[in-house]
Amino acid sequence: MDLQPQYRSVFAPGLFAGRLVWVTGGGSGIGRCVAHELAALGARVVISGRSADKLEAVAAEIAADGGLCNWRAFDIRDEEAVKAQVAAVVAELGPVRGLVNNAGGQYPSPLQAIAKRGFEAVVANNLTGGFLMMRELFTQSMQAHGGAIVNMTADFRNGMPGMAHSGAARAGMSNLTMSAAYEWAHAGVRVNAVAPGWVASSGMDRYGEAIRPLIRQLKNHVPLRRLASEAEISAAIVFLLSPAAAFITGVTLQIDGGASLGGPAFPSIDHPGTAPFDGFHRAITPEVLR
Repeated sequence: MDLQPQYRSVFAPGLFAGRLVWVTGGGSGIGRCVAHELAALGARVVISGRSADKLEAVAAEIAADGGLCNWRAFDIRDEEAVKAQVAAVVAELGPVRGLVNNAGGQYPSPLQAIAKRGFEAVVANNLTGGFLMMRELFTQSMQAHGGAIVNMTADFRNGMPGMAHSGAARAGMSNLTMSAAYEWAHAGVRVNAVAPGWVASSGMDRYGEAIRPLIRQLKNHVPLRRLASEAEISAAIVFLLSPAAAFITGVTLQIDGGASLGGPAFPSIDHPGTAPFDGFHRAITPEVLR
């Protein structure tokens, strides 16, 4: 009899047993992967996003793999919705011990072409919504019970030309992470962030045809000569949520294969590429990279 494939996490089985962890943007991409790994390690996972269909599908995957997953469809930019959904989850399932603030999104545009409405929408998606989730989970649960938060940023440390609105929001999230880590340490709440570079994830398929040739060349700008797998981002997030990171707070962990290092004066040496960590048994290669 063939065994059902399972998530191949490097972390100890049962690491998050009895823990309730919330993953925003859990209906696809990195969020979907993180939810699967946490559930495989024993957590009850709450995934949220705006698309009920996607959330329901991921919850069904996790259940089929033997994990525990609840889902909530709402917009993290809606303050009253965030308050109500957090209250409902805490009342139904108990204290939330972890938050992965993964939800977000952006679109490519030169700075001079970004309208005020577009700028504000991207900031709301990538910064304000994450702040609301942090604040409500702290005030309604973690302040009394402790916990760990991992925020999603991006590789912004050399600016984000072509996506300046996202770069501004992501840099803001990194700074917010430091402030929250300092203010909430007394309650036993750690707050960190991850800054992924280019990841072979479903989000790449949302960009238009004009961007696709560029996406296929991205690996040539990475010293490791490949893109990250979703599982490599998830592993870093899971570590920061885990007891092994008990003395780590207020940091933004860069996960970019060295892409933000060096420069044209000393080009990286070309090679066939390093081997990725492919722990996610349900990973789907983006269409643009096939």
